[in-house]
Amino acid sequence: MGRQCHALDVTLRIGSLEEGEESLDHEATWLMGHTERITFGTVWPEEGELYVEATLHVPCRFYRETAPGVAACAAHAFIGSPPRRPARLEQPRQLGRDSFAVVENMHLTRRTLIHPRRALRVLTAPVGVNPCEGAPCETSDHRRGAACCRDMQVEIMCTRKQVLLEKLVRSRKSPYLCKVGREGDFSIDVEMISACGYLESGGVACTLHGRKRADGRSAKPDLCFDWPPKNKGLHPGCVFGPKRRARGPSSKPAKGLRR
Repeated sequence: MGRQCHALDVTLRIGSLEEGEESLDHEATWLMGHTERITFGTVWPEEGELYVEATLHVPCRFYRETAPGVAACAAHAFIGSPPRRPARLEQPRQLGRDSFAVVENMHLTRRTLIHPRRALRVLTAPVGVNPCEGAPCETSDHRRGAACCRDMQVEIMCTRKQVLLEKLVRSRKSPYLCKVGREGDFSIDVEMISACGYLESGGVACTLHGRKRADGRSAKPDLCFDWPPKNKGLHPGCVFGPKRRARGPSSKPAKGLRR
C-alpha cells in the first residue's frame, strides 16, 4: 500500500498545438479550473501537444481503514499502517475583486479581468435571470446544483504498455472517477467529479461570465458555451431537458403497453 491508495499522479492532455494559443488558453483555463479533486502542476508542450501534470485525489475503491492506525487492501489482502495522504496545495482561481488565475499564452497567470456589465445570461434567458439557479440537476454522487460545472471528462496519457497505471486508474472510487475507456494506444478517457473553482461561492453562477481579457477575448472558456444537442448529454434535473408532462386520465397508457 502507498500513495496510490489515496491519489494518482498522471499527465493530462490539454489539446493540440495546431489549435493555436487562443484556443488552448480556453481549453487549459477550463481544465485547470476544476480544482476540487485535481491538483495541477507544470504545463508544457511536446510533440505537437500541450500537457499538464496533475494529481487526481480519488482513492482506490479497494482501500479500507479498518481501525485506528490500521489499513487494508480488499483486492490483495494487504494489511498495514495507513499510507500518508498527498498534500493538497491551495489552488485559488478567484483572487479577489477583479483578479483571477487564468491560462494565458499557455501559462497559468494572474490577470485583472474586466467586470461584466450585465448579470449572468444563459442561452435565451432574460438579462438578470439565471435559469440554473435552484435547478434540481445533480451529478452521480447525488449532489445538487451546477452539475455541468462539476462533471468533466479528461484524457489521461497512458500507453497500452503502462498496464499498472491503467489498472490503478480503473480501480478508482466511483463515481468520482469512472467510465474509463480506451480508444487509442496512447491515452484513456475518464469522467470525473471535480467542481470548478470559478463557481460563485455557495452558488451556481460563473464568476468569469461576461468578463473580458485585456485583448477583448472572453475570460470564460468557450467550452462553457457549447451545449449538448437538445435533450442529449444532460444531467438529471437539468432545466434544459424535456419537461415532464403531468399524467391525467387522458394520458393513461393503453392496456398491454408500457411507457
